[in-house]
Amino acid sequence: TGQKMNSDLRRAVEILDKSRYTCVLCRGEQILTTEKRGVLPLVEWLEAGEDLKGFSAADKVVGKGAAFLYVMAGVKEVYASVMSEKAAALLSDYGIDGFCGQKVDRIRNRQGTGNCPMEEATKDIESPEKAWEVIRQTLKRLAAGK
Repeated sequence: TGQKMNSDLRRAVEILDKSRYTCVLCRGEQILTTEKRGVLPLVEWLEAGEDLKGFSAADKVVGKGAAFLYVMAGVKEVYASVMSEKAAALLSDYGIDGFCGQKVDRIRNRQGTGNCPMEEATKDIESPEKAWEVIRQTLKRLAAGK
């Protein structure tokens, strides 16, 4: 892509690399961090009405589901240690700079036995609004152990 990470993203990546955090968002002096896994922290921040516009995000894993949430949040750039091709394409479609350590065909589930449930749930979805609905339904289902 030839783009360079700005200072917010560089700082977010640095914090991610040196900590146990799974997701770090930086915008100037503001820093948000979480150790929760998957899309849960993003969903919680969005549901809480957290203003994430203009933040730079560093995340462990970004699949299509997380990419949709970053689009909805209005972040300006995303770095992921591992990013799916679909996530990279989606971010690009919405003018969000995407950077990654490793680009993969698809995100696997935590057991390594198949695709990530969020990747599966959003694979045919085109709109962030629809993705939001499906992601929240999927989280509820997973929380219920189904």
